[in-house]
This record gives sequence, C-alpha cells and structure tokens, in this order.
Amino acid sequence: MKRWIVAVSVELGLAAVCLAGAVASWGNARRSTEFGAHEHSGFEAVRYVPPMLALSTGLVILAGLFLIDAVARILSARERRVALRAAGPMV
Repeated sequence: MKRWIVAVSVELGLAAVCLAGAVASWGNARRSTEFGAHEHSGFEAVRYVPPMLALSTGLVILAGLFLIDAVARILSARERRVALRAAGPMV
C-alpha cells in the first residue's frame, strides 16, 4: 500500500476523532441551574465552563489542520501521477 494513502487515512480519522471530541466538550461546557420559587415563576441560569470551550475550540482547529494536510497530500499525489504520465516512459 502506498504510504500517502495510509497518511491520508490516518489524518482523516484523527480529524473525525477531534470533531467528535469537540462536539462532546462543547456539550459538556454548558451548565444550567434552575431556580424556582413557590409562588412565582422560576428561571434557568446558564453558565459556560471556559476550559471546556477552549478544549472544543482547540480540537476544531486541530481537526481543520488535519483536513488541510490530508487535502494537500491528495493533491500532491495527484500532481505526481500527472507529471509521471506526461514524462512518458524512460527508455
């Protein structure tokens, strides 16, 4: 198997894992607390946990870098194949 195919597959897999982690950490970053009074209507307070938001943002950035690198590898491999075809056989 060609080495660039393995590298692209690993990078795409890592990007998917990073995005799944970002979604999970973003969902866990929200803390809600309900306050209710006996005679009056209550309200819900929402608090966001900054470290979880930072983790989510970092994972999205990392996933983007993996995707950019995977696309660059695919395009450079394609350019190499086109260049080899254009050069023709070496006699």
